[in-house]
Amino acid sequence: MFLHTHPYEPFLFEEATKLIVGTLPPPRFTRGDLKEDDVHFSYGSRDGQLWPILDRIFNLNLKFETTEEAILERKSFLKSRRIGICDIVASAEREKMDASDLGMQNIELRNVLEYLERYRNVDTLLFTGGNSKNGPEYFFRKHLKENKVAFEIVSHVVPRVHTFVHPKTGVNIQTISLTAPSGAANRAVGSLDSYKQMKAENPKFSTIDFRVMQYREFF
Repeated sequence: MFLHTHPYEPFLFEEATKLIVGTLPPPRFTRGDLKEDDVHFSYGSRDGQLWPILDRIFNLNLKFETTEEAILERKSFLKSRRIGICDIVASAEREKMDASDLGMQNIELRNVLEYLERYRNVDTLLFTGGNSKNGPEYFFRKHLKENKVAFEIVSHVVPRVHTFVHPKTGVNIQTISLTAPSGAANRAVGSLDSYKQMKAENPKFSTIDFRVMQYREFF
């Protein structure tokens, strides 16, 4: 059994108004066994799509390599847009050495509400996935339930929107459940009626094009 601990502390600062909330990076980031094109930072897997999506939306011309410069590019962008990162999973155990959310067992969650109490300018959480088992929204629902906080639906349309009121600060916070920026979620994207319609109109339209269009509205 492998203890998969989150290798990065939350990336937070006083000016942040949005938080990206995911689960865990692939186990190789915990082990320090990165691949050549990985970036040693949150969502830095060469197989992930978050940074390629943001790169396209904002014309960042990011480096995709294991260098300090690549890390600093990402931190600079996040600060300029007042976006923090606070993944909800602190650790989990795995039998298989993969990045599957479903493969996580004996999961320990971070106290996201506590971070939100400290960083009170945050009014939006951007989940990198929906309410499927062991996804970020799934865990956050559990976190709110344990703290007896109501989670109210605003929109059922993907990406789903909810709101809640922080129990200590009284701040009304919105959550957006984005389509996961991973190859594993491509099948889910392909099943969406909105994607099918766009694909029919433009055969070159891809699942990453769909995410770029979706993410642009919220970042």
